[in-house]
Amino acid sequence: MIGQSNMAGRGFLKEVPFIYDEHIKMLRNGRWQTMVEPINYDRPNAGVGLTSSFAAAWRLKNRTNKIGLIPCADGGTSLDDWNVDGILFKNAVFQSKLAQKTSELHGILWHQGENDCQPTNAKNYGKKFSTIIQTLREELEVPNIPLIVGGLGDYLTKGIYGEYFKSYSIVNEELEKMAKNTPNCNFVTASGLNANPDGIHMDASSQRIFGIRYFQAFYKKKDVSEPIDVENEILDIIYNKPLSNTEKRQRLELKFSSGTISLESYKTEIAKLK
Repeated sequence: MIGQSNMAGRGFLKEVPFIYDEHIKMLRNGRWQTMVEPINYDRPNAGVGLTSSFAAAWRLKNRTNKIGLIPCADGGTSLDDWNVDGILFKNAVFQSKLAQKTSELHGILWHQGENDCQPTNAKNYGKKFSTIIQTLREELEVPNIPLIVGGLGDYLTKGIYGEYFKSYSIVNEELEKMAKNTPNCNFVTASGLNANPDGIHMDASSQRIFGIRYFQAFYKKKDVSEPIDVENEILDIIYNKPLSNTEKRQRLELKFSSGTISLESYKTEIAKLK
């Protein structure tokens, strides 16, 4: 998971149903832990991102396997911040190599570009990004690993900082060119998605849908140039997935440890699982 804030996730946690699956992991302190949002805790306002629904959609096709998420995104960062000699790039390589000790890398999910929406930066986006990805693949020794890149939202020019983002369409064009000219790379549209009140960050519901689109591009190895007809139906299946007793127990422990439920309620609900 690399890019800036919309990859890290800024969706409000209380606006969408919880996704919990003991077979979806996230890398924390070099170890695989059961996924809990926010996954990519880069800032105090980290929230819902696209990778939770991406992973949940993957699980619908892989019922007995595990998937791990490696959070490396950092809010507010530009392509120059992700240059191959910089600390963000080196951290992504380091975290991925940690993951490679116990697993295999199967994909790179990228979303970034809001910080490069000025005309000069936007026009040079493809060239800079290509160097970053080529070097990342080389350093991780995964030359053919799938790369999924997401477009910027149409809402950007309508927000309170809309003037800054007037060249967002150029970034999207560069990302689409990248997908066409780079092996094992596909583009995902952000068309129809909505933002938080700040007009910059995708809201939680849109992040969930974006994750479904990312998975479809990954699974079918095709660009997703238009919204998918069954996006909400897939989300309904994910939200209504029956929890195992282990998952129910873990969720109760999370609620109790975070102060959401009382000790008495915790004991009562745990007793029902025995």
